[in-house]
Amino acid sequence: MGPAPHVVGILLAAGAGSRYGKPKVLVDGWLEAAVDALQDGGCAGVVLVLGAAEVPAPAGVTAIVAPDWRAGLSASVRAGLAQAGRMRADYAVLHVIDTPDVGAAVVARVLDRAVGSPSGLARAVFGDRPGHPVVIARRHWPEVVSRVSGDHGAGAYLGTRPDVELVDCADLAGGRDIDEP
Repeated sequence: MGPAPHVVGILLAAGAGSRYGKPKVLVDGWLEAAVDALQDGGCAGVVLVLGAAEVPAPAGVTAIVAPDWRAGLSASVRAGLAQAGRMRADYAVLHVIDTPDVGAAVVARVLDRAVGSPSGLARAVFGDRPGHPVVIARRHWPEVVSRVSGDHGAGAYLGTRPDVELVDCADLAGGRDIDEP
């Protein structure tokens, strides 16, 4: 057995939160909850992708701004994966700011399945609903980046792959994106 993989969490938090009424990274407690989930769930580093609002990065977190964040989720995914590449990550854990009930146990479960899978791909599901986090081995990043556009993130790529491990986490969290206050 080789060395443990280097895992970087990417927290997608660049959006304006127009339906919510403000950027969701500004909602009390959500940033801390998401960072804790990634750090305690097995990520050696965390990248916070910002855009509409800039906030100080929590301890141990690398904050970046997606310059084209207005283009949608795809801009954040591209910026986050580029930074994870600079951090020499073997796996990226994509997580979103607006699922505050998703904790470290969900991240750890999905990450373990991805690392143990020949595909290196895993996605949390909550009952019959796909959600976050999503874990992607580095070898997939170029194709993920080539397929994301607008408000469509890694799901565009994952949908083409029959070998994505779907990891039921409904016993741990609801996993719903909160779009309105």
